[in-house]
Amino acid sequence: MRVKESHELRLQKVVTKTGVELWRIVVAPNHFFLEQNPTKPSKYGVAYRQIKEIYPDFYMFWEIKNDRYTGRLLTGTFLDRDDIDKFIDSILKNEDYKSYEDVKDEIIK
Repeated sequence: MRVKESHELRLQKVVTKTGVELWRIVVAPNHFFLEQNPTKPSKYGVAYRQIKEIYPDFYMFWEIKNDRYTGRLLTGTFLDRDDIDKFIDSILKNEDYKSYEDVKDEIIK
């Protein structure tokens, strides 16, 4: 692979006013992604907490630009090989993807 574009990111552990530790991904000045608070009694707080019970390494980050939520969400998870199909099945609700081969991109150094 060749690098087409590159950006520096900062990963920070922050503490909310209520003492909850969250991750923040800083993209640029006045542009970052803030982890959903799993203790927040809200639609997405409850959903995040429930998903993390099944997938502890799942993360949800809300995009914030110029001190405003954009309404966009960055999600991701770290999975062991054995959990990948289970995770995909839970999202897709079908197994059509299993008819394709597991092909990796070549990494050029």
